[in-house]
Amino acid sequence: MLVAPDSFGGTLTAAEAAQAIAEGWQRRAPTDVLSLAPMSDGGPDFVDVLYASLGGELLSITATDSYGEETPAAVLMVEDTAYVEAAQACGLSLSERRDPERATSYGVGQLVGAAIDEGARRVVVGLGGLGSNDGGAGALAALGATAEPAGALKGGPQALELLTSVDLAAARDRCAGVEITIASDVDSPLLGLRGTTNLGGPDKGVDPDRLHHVDAQLERLATATDRPAAIAKGAGAGGGLAFGLMLLGGSRRDGVDLVAEALGLPALARSADLVVTGEGSFDFSSRSGQVAYGVARIAGEAIRPCIALAGQVLVGSREMRALGIESAYSVVDTAGFDAAFAEPAASLSALAERVARTWSY
Repeated sequence: MLVAPDSFGGTLTAAEAAQAIAEGWQRRAPTDVLSLAPMSDGGPDFVDVLYASLGGELLSITATDSYGEETPAAVLMVEDTAYVEAAQACGLSLSERRDPERATSYGVGQLVGAAIDEGARRVVVGLGGLGSNDGGAGALAALGATAEPAGALKGGPQALELLTSVDLAAARDRCAGVEITIASDVDSPLLGLRGTTNLGGPDKGVDPDRLHHVDAQLERLATATDRPAAIAKGAGAGGGLAFGLMLLGGSRRDGVDLVAEALGLPALARSADLVVTGEGSFDFSSRSGQVAYGVARIAGEAIRPCIALAGQVLVGSREMRALGIESAYSVVDTAGFDAAFAEPAASLSALAERVARTWSY
């Protein structure tokens, strides 16, 4: 059996979730052979998941978070490829402060720059769970881009209100000869009703009355740089950080596919009788490139059944099967809301033990 879950909404890392599922399953079916492959779509756990599979060297970096405070981060070097987890520099969970009009992606640029200084010829940046919504302006500034007025790129969307011009030459020079890959589960553009601000801004704390205003500031950035790139598929990922990286030659890949390829997940699925995935909330948005849908697709290609264990299951059986999942099971429905959050590992483990009664071969 292959166990390939995502993290569980801040309560369990992907590795912790995989271990909890395995422990519960083997209490019921101790002779089953389990392969654990914790997953990520480019968001939290991106570096840890890849390090567990690929090895390499973790570089300790001190970056600045969305509000300029120092925060520890790690860049994974595997030969001449660097893996950067943007959430380690500007993740929504890094600070209790919610001031998205001032939040910056500057720290992500610092991590990319550190990888280049280390000799990386390819930098893979995982996006997801970010608190910034600045179109990548801060990251561009950290890599050498300048603007009129000075500092307009560094202060979040609010600072972009005064922006008149951007010079990307120094940032592009620094990234010359480096392949930048954007690992993301989001395919929205930068601007407009389906853009990053209107779709993701409220989750970052943007007031509904300010969505149009913030979107207008990102449009100002796009006009000063490369407006056609703002409508590219996935340019809105990471609060528009993908757009900033695209201005430096970056290209987007589905984060789940990238991680699955690195872990050899298709081969693992073919060698298993059953594939088990999971995430914090299993709903129809799971189809938007997220781990559960991606793992189910790989299981389907291997002609293996796939089930999901989740904190909450918010879809019916018809929608579930449209996502390629045979059955989905909820920790909250089994253990109760309080226990699911107070003891997430134990609750998930208990659910896995129950599910094994039906699915153990």
